[in-house]
Amino acid sequence: MTSTAALVRVATARGVTTLTLDSPHNRNALSTPLMTELLAGLAAAVADDAVRVVVLDHAGPVFCSGADLKETAAAYASGTVPAGMLGDVLAAVWECPKPVVARVAGPARAGGLGLIAAADLAICAQEATFAFTEVRIGVIPAVISATVLPRLAPRAAAELYLTGDTFDGRRAAEIGLVTSAVPADALDAAVARACASLVRGAPNALAGAKALLRRPPAADLRAGVAELAALSTGFFLSDEGREGVLAFREKRDASWVPTD
Repeated sequence: MTSTAALVRVATARGVTTLTLDSPHNRNALSTPLMTELLAGLAAAVADDAVRVVVLDHAGPVFCSGADLKETAAAYASGTVPAGMLGDVLAAVWECPKPVVARVAGPARAGGLGLIAAADLAICAQEATFAFTEVRIGVIPAVISATVLPRLAPRAAAELYLTGDTFDGRRAAEIGLVTSAVPADALDAAVARACASLVRGAPNALAGAKALLRRPPAADLRAGVAELAALSTGFFLSDEGREGVLAFREKRDASWVPTD
């Protein structure tokens, strides 16, 4: 099924919902209307049991240019700026219980990098370019640091935050901003392969694995292991766990794997 929104297009097929930023006139800048629609699209995908994976895509040559500076300038008189809403968007992507994949075919700047970092997997074209340009306009990459800094190598973060220099997809993969960088003509196939792998995971197990990845280190190893053992036991004894083990033994797809 496909629906059209003013700034975010939504399409769902074979368990994958694609949210396409569709504001190429301003390089998919993070305006309040676009962020509002993106939040709504994410919420709808989370609420739909048929949706297993969310892909963040973009129309036009630019993935996302960051904050809508025209809207920001107009808001100065009120003493607030639209960038404050970006935190809600990044949190919604980061906390989404379903895997989120960013498909990045073109440039991303500033807030757009926060969106990429919030996704679980990010696959970019090698030719795509990236930059933390905030210091060059007199601001800092504050909000996006919540998702960016856990991904980046510290030395790379210091260099790129402070210089604002542009880097390509290969460097983005080397420093952890993206999962992989591929030739532009191989991007769609790489994203499709990732989604095909993700939909084979059980919905509750995927959500549990995402929570595990964000779990803080235990202060006491033995206590931590005991908690994790109990968690593992619970998943093995769940309906999904029982079905998954049975499907493996019977050499068939588990019941949750999409068939159409």
